[in-house]
Amino acid sequence: MKSSNGSYILAAITILLLVVAIFFKPFVIINAGQRGVVMKFGQVQEQVLTEGIHPIIPIVNTVKTLSVRVQKHQIPGQASSKDLQDVFTDVALNWHISPEKSNIVFQQIGDEDEVVQRIINPAVEEILKAVMALYTAEQIITKRGEVKAGIDNQLTSRLAQYNIVVDDISLVNIRFSQRFSEAVEAKQIAEQEAKKAEFLALKATQEAQAEINRAKGQAEAQRLLRENLTAEILQKRAIDKWDGHFPTVLGGNGALPFINIAPNELPPTIQQ
Repeated sequence: MKSSNGSYILAAITILLLVVAIFFKPFVIINAGQRGVVMKFGQVQEQVLTEGIHPIIPIVNTVKTLSVRVQKHQIPGQASSKDLQDVFTDVALNWHISPEKSNIVFQQIGDEDEVVQRIINPAVEEILKAVMALYTAEQIITKRGEVKAGIDNQLTSRLAQYNIVVDDISLVNIRFSQRFSEAVEAKQIAEQEAKKAEFLALKATQEAQAEINRAKGQAEAQRLLRENLTAEILQKRAIDKWDGHFPTVLGGNGALPFINIAPNELPPTIQQ
């Protein structure tokens, strides 16, 4: 009987301990990519729990887990350029809470959602306006990398004060007002037309110069020909091309040769 009663008591104690363990949770598990902020009666402690299982004192200690993984947050932004053009863009920000400072972040700001709403969003909006105001609308397009670097540097410095780490930042889909976009398109068309007209003018000039050069060449060739062609050369060329028959012309006096060649200049067969 006593042995049976002892077994009952032991089983009851075991069940009671299990109930206490389940209800009061004397340990906590911190998953991968998280940190545990330990609180003693609601007061944040310096200890930060890393990944794994950790014992705690029920009722006395509570633990709040925060993600320290890289998180992406996209913020629609609007600003004005240096030449007072409206600029619209989406800022894609990759960030994470500094793991070793998780307790300070939770104590001063709160959880991840409060970090975004209270710190990140206002900082992005303010820095975006400040940086965009340093550049004209055209420079924002042509110097996009420089604009991005300026926002990245200022935002990294600002969020570091709150133990928030900036991993990367991107400016997505930069766009301007409809009127400005139309003006840019008109300017591009005008520049293309001007370049086309300049090309055609240059082509016409080159063609005209080519014609002048050809005319000069022909005139020079004719001048040299006139200077070098004597009566003797012309007569010799005619003789070289003669086939032995006199060309004739019809007239009242009969057929007459049109070339007067002295007998001593004729070939032997003709002289006979």
